[in-house]
Amino acid sequence: MISKREIANDLITLRDLIRWGTSQFNAAGLSFAQGMPTAIDEAVYLCLSALHLEPDFSVEYLDCVLTMEERLHVLNLFQQRIEQRKPAAYITNEAWFCGLSFYVDERVLIPRSPIAEIIQQQFSFWVSPEAVNNILDLCTGSGCIAIACAYAFEQAAVDASDVSAEALAVAEINQTNHGLEQRLILIESDLFTSIPEKRYDIIVSNPPYVSTSEMAQLAPEFAFEPGELALDAGVNGMDIVLPMLQQARDYLTDDGILLVEVGYSKPLLEKMLPDVPFFWIDFEFGGDGVFVLTAKQLEACQSDFRHAKI
Repeated sequence: MISKREIANDLITLRDLIRWGTSQFNAAGLSFAQGMPTAIDEAVYLCLSALHLEPDFSVEYLDCVLTMEERLHVLNLFQQRIEQRKPAAYITNEAWFCGLSFYVDERVLIPRSPIAEIIQQQFSFWVSPEAVNNILDLCTGSGCIAIACAYAFEQAAVDASDVSAEALAVAEINQTNHGLEQRLILIESDLFTSIPEKRYDIIVSNPPYVSTSEMAQLAPEFAFEPGELALDAGVNGMDIVLPMLQQARDYLTDDGILLVEVGYSKPLLEKMLPDVPFFWIDFEFGGDGVFVLTAKQLEACQSDFRHAKI
């Protein structure tokens, strides 16, 4: 069996390592559905992390000769990724969302929601950004959506809730890392149970929406994520979304909006609630299954929500 040092002898530059890692990842049949779209993206990311280089590094670095220690460090990360099927973000304890760096570990999902695109646009299709004063991120996990919203709306107060105390511990790390102790409030809550009695201009959520049967079919990489709390949403994936629809109006301003990601559960939600005027977002940079409803639409559809069956 060839040792890592022998392999490293033939991989001199960063370009060599990226090419070799990409080939090895593809040969191993790894899944790239947790923030990295392709094998080469993940090989680049792990190399840069190992070498302490920024994501926007100069391409001139590609042909720099690496030390043996650097090469072995990169190969160790590649080995973890292949042998354990451990997602790259959990290996490095870092993920990127809205151009921001976040600490992550197995207590939270790896940030990857297309909602990032809407945050960067300040939800401007539905609200006047300067009029947004209060935002709620339900099922916040690592806090990435809430923190990105705090950057996008500097005048707004942001609340972020999760049923998992462990997830909130990770969110607190990110809250501190981004210096948002004064503007971001973390709340342990089962949906709206412990949310303060106030009205929000925006409620945004990337909740669990994977059905129990679909959970069993996920790639091995997903076993590292907190599936029971952060992915699994019952027999048809609607255990969280439907109660959210039933309660959200009570926490929105009259001109407020609810924006929720349901991913590939979109057809089921439309079938379950055929008369609800969901606005499904067409993303420029990829992604699907994110809807918006206004406060007025939520109010008008309360009967639909009450009579819908999970």
